[in-house]
Formats: sequence, structure tokens, C-alpha cells
Amino acid sequence: MSPGTDLIVQALLAPKSTTCLDPVDWDLLIRQGRRANVLARLASTLIQAGLLEEVPTAPRQHLISALRMADRQDEALRWEVECIVQAIRETDTNVILLKGAAYVMARRDAARGRTFSDIDILVPKERLAEVESELTVHGWQGGYHDAYDQRYYRRWMHEIPPMRHVRRGTTIDVHHAILPETARVKVNTKALFDAVIPVPGQTNLYTLQPTDMLLHSATHLFHEGDFEKGLRDLFDLDSLLREFAAEPGFWEQLVPRALVLGLSRPLYYALRYTTIMLKTPVPKLVIDASQVGRPNAVAAPLMDACYLRALRPVHASTQTIGSWPAHFALYVRAHWIRMPFHLLAYHLGRKAFVRSKSPEVEVNAIDKSEEQM
Repeated sequence: MSPGTDLIVQALLAPKSTTCLDPVDWDLLIRQGRRANVLARLASTLIQAGLLEEVPTAPRQHLISALRMADRQDEALRWEVECIVQAIRETDTNVILLKGAAYVMARRDAARGRTFSDIDILVPKERLAEVESELTVHGWQGGYHDAYDQRYYRRWMHEIPPMRHVRRGTTIDVHHAILPETARVKVNTKALFDAVIPVPGQTNLYTLQPTDMLLHSATHLFHEGDFEKGLRDLFDLDSLLREFAAEPGFWEQLVPRALVLGLSRPLYYALRYTTIMLKTPVPKLVIDASQVGRPNAVAAPLMDACYLRALRPVHASTQTIGSWPAHFALYVRAHWIRMPFHLLAYHLGRKAFVRSKSPEVEVNAIDKSEEQM
């Protein structure tokens, strides 16, 4: 297999192609899948296609192991979500699940073989103090004890510092919005809250409605500065689009909803790169309507040059001469659109100063805030 081949993408889109792989290709495929956090997804895809038993023994064991780990995470997540709901029951606050937790609890296709490291929830800003207090009482403790980081989160970000349970070691990110208040994109957060839907069979547990779930996933990915999980998130978008396509009115409502929420730009990117890279079926009328979010004639080709490189598997076999500049440019862009220049300059300057004095001190609050589940 020639250098630069995205074996993991080929395998996920056309699982039958794996029957032609030799041992060297399988080794590379497993490595790419593991780095991209989609190895369990590949195992699930091969099972659905009835092909797992045809995989050679060594790579099959890797796939089975990854799938078992994902299954255990699913079970642990369901228990953890129940603990969260019970912990904040007294606040009478609706718990809105985001990203991976929402996919699992709502049994979305995007949950198949998906792995994650924390649970993201969304609550009204006016209930944030109550929710944080109850979670603390029930064993979750906040991180980032440095006064500056605390102020950074609570004044400018869309979430409080991550909370980690003292016994189970699980982490919750408690959000009150989906983008920082300092971000250049202003999201209609009230409209998000007004359209949530209950999780079937659960009490006081909600997810975003289908259009909003897709738009949030797109917003998360295309405001990201670290693309270690970029391909996984792109496949999330692909799964959501394919599943929601069967729901009445989804395509007709998607672009208008993006305009209501102020998220037409991330929707444009989501549709553009899923259709180009993953061949996601999207009606032409929707593609045409999404052009309302297209960047200007100068920026559009530059974004293509960056994203078509950064959204590939982050592995040595897929890197080209333009990969590093693309990743760096998108990292700078993520910070640029996250906060005004004067705040950004102060924040990055402070990070550099503290790191130069004490390399062991953790001062990467802005980076952690981009690493949602």
C-alpha cells in the first residue's frame, strides 16, 4: 500500500475492501484506526457486514478488544449518567446530554463503537451554581485550582472547570452554552434549550433535537484546534446525517435551523467535508442552500487546503508535506475565533510565562476546553 493511503477510511466506507488486505496492510490499518479512535467503530462495521470472521487472527483480536472496551464504556456511561441525574435531582434542572453521551443514551448510530473520555452536559446558566454545588456534594471535584484558570473559565468560557469524581475517576464537563461567550460566533443558546427532546425511557434527561445535535457536532469539530480525534468526529457527522436523513423534515429544516442558531458556517463545513471525504449522501438542494455559510472567495480554498489534510487520520503514514502547516493554521484559527485579540494575547502570553517558570504547572485551560467528548 502506497504512503499517504487512508486505509481506515477505506475500510469504514467499504468494509469488503478489507478482504484484499495483506498482513502489512492490516498492521497499518490497525495502527491508523487506533490513532484515529475509530478501531471499535471498524469492528462494529465489520460485524454488521458479516466480515469480522474473515479478518486474520492477529488483527481480529485487536478489533475484538477495542469493541469490548467500547462496550464496557457504554455500560459505565449509562451508570454514570444515572448518578449525575440523581445527584442534581434536587435542583429540578433538566440534564441535557451532549456529544458521545447523547449518542449512547439516545441509541444513535454514531454511538456504535464510539469511545470517549468524559461526559458533557448542558444546563441553563442561571442553574450552574446549584448544579455545581450538588455535584460537589456527591463526590465530583473541580479542577484548575489556579485563580487565573478559574476566572478564565467562569468569566469567558461556555463551561465550568472539568469536574472529576473522587472515587470513580470519571469526568464531567458542565456547559451552559456550546461556544465561549467571547467567541466570534454568537449562538442562539435559548433556541437550543427550547427545542430539546426527552431521552426515551428516562426521567429529566434530554438531548438536542436532531438538527441541533448535528449542528452542535459540526460546531465542535470546526471550532477545534486539535485534530487527534478529527476523523472520528467527521464520521460522527456522517453517521448522524445518514440516520437523520430518514426523519421527516430533517433536510428541509437543517439550513433554516442553522440560520436561527447562528451556525451556518460550521454546517457548511460539515456538509462539504463529509460529502468530499466520506461520500455522505446529501440532497443537492441542501448543499446549495448551505452555501449561505460559505466563507469568502479568498478563505474558502485556504480552508479546503487545511481541512482536507487535518481531517485525515493523524498517523505517520498519512502525513504529507502540507500536513503540519494545515494543523498549525487551524490551531491558530481555533484560538483566533475563540476570543478577541487582546484577551487572546494576554492569555497566551501568560501561558508562555508560567510554563517558562515552571514546566510542570498545568496552564492549558484553553486547550482542555477544546477537548470535548
